[in-house]
Amino acid sequence: MEHKTMKQDYGSELWQRAKQFLPGGVCSSTRHNVALGHPMYVSRAAGSRFTSVTGRDYIDMCCGHGAALLGHGHPAIGRALSEANALGLCCAFDTPQVVDLAETICRFLPCAERVRFTNSGTEATLHAIRLCRAVSKRDKLIRFTGHFHGYHEHTYIGGHPPAESLATASSFRESPGIPEALTQYIVALPFNDLEAVEATFKDQAHEIGTIILEPIDFNSGGIQPRPGYLAGLRKLASDYGVILFFDEIQSAFKRSTGGAQTDFGVIPDICTIGKSLGGGLPLSAICGRADLMDRFKPVGDVQHSGTFNAPLTSVMAGLGFCTEVVRPDFYPHLEKLGEALYGGMEAVITELGLPVQVPHYGARFGLMFGLDKPPVDYRDALRHRRDLMLEFVRQMAPQGVYFHDYGGGPCHHGFSSAHSLEDIAKVLEAFRNSMLAIKDRFA
Repeated sequence: MEHKTMKQDYGSELWQRAKQFLPGGVCSSTRHNVALGHPMYVSRAAGSRFTSVTGRDYIDMCCGHGAALLGHGHPAIGRALSEANALGLCCAFDTPQVVDLAETICRFLPCAERVRFTNSGTEATLHAIRLCRAVSKRDKLIRFTGHFHGYHEHTYIGGHPPAESLATASSFRESPGIPEALTQYIVALPFNDLEAVEATFKDQAHEIGTIILEPIDFNSGGIQPRPGYLAGLRKLASDYGVILFFDEIQSAFKRSTGGAQTDFGVIPDICTIGKSLGGGLPLSAICGRADLMDRFKPVGDVQHSGTFNAPLTSVMAGLGFCTEVVRPDFYPHLEKLGEALYGGMEAVITELGLPVQVPHYGARFGLMFGLDKPPVDYRDALRHRRDLMLEFVRQMAPQGVYFHDYGGGPCHHGFSSAHSLEDIAKVLEAFRNSMLAIKDRFA
């Protein structure tokens, strides 16, 4: 059965009003869901579900792009906000809770000897890159195509070039308004190719100070590193005196409290974490070795400041989040959900004989249409059938399951600790219906 979309279900009337006051009717470009034709406007969210402005309930498989790992409106976060309010919010002051949270993160992450808080992941990588350049005294950095490190000018270059520009990826600016001069500081290489990194070092080692990467390439759908790849990068970075920077904004907490650096046993010099950390509130962090981090003022000479760094509301929410993830049943529950979801999806894909891949890591996963084998790097992600993904999203929504797609390459999706096995069963039923509906379009 083919499920027709109904625009009134998603808030199209509100969108017409919103466009009069907000560019595109949104506060973030990617909130526009290309598959639905406009944003999904939400009136309320609780646990694994949200309600649209027209009163329809959906199982949320976006989960705040990875931020809502506890689900929506978790009691621990509600309590944290009430406590922060009772303390007077303490705007622009550090508090004992800031120290508590920093200490907790240092216990969680192998690379973390010092922590500095920011609000967004973009802020975190921006300030961390400044620190890396100051310490290394070299301005160039290696980054990998398909990876995402925020929307600032220092990394919004070379990440997602079209196929015809792969050979010159280092000079590809991902938005108008980025000065061409900044491209000279970027070396964009393919992920999972150690030989390319080694060759670059042999040619430009005296200029390169940092290697930055997502240890799991979520921005290309969740591509895993090949066995030995991260360890190989660690060795090359050490051999050439280069800072290894794991951007774990997305991967942190998705499978363990120690992030990908713990799961893969490779410790970077510095990392950024975020998304999930604030329990739905804006909170990110720069974490690293003491000798690097102590270059930040007032100990050192590198500037990192901001009136709203570590606001008490977010810090208290972060403490509440950390209390939840150390509960003995937290990760076993996520693992059971993942086994049911990923196993169920793979069974449907195999049954219907479809070229679809489901790369996944913990509670976050991709759906890559048109690929007959697991993806290795961004070049594989470019073969993703965007048209099929958009139709899949359109098929799922009328069945009460929300997937988000903003129309680019393969997105990442996920579930939360608030999801139940019953939720997953409903998602799988809708998944099979939707795949049956679009099966003939794969030809």
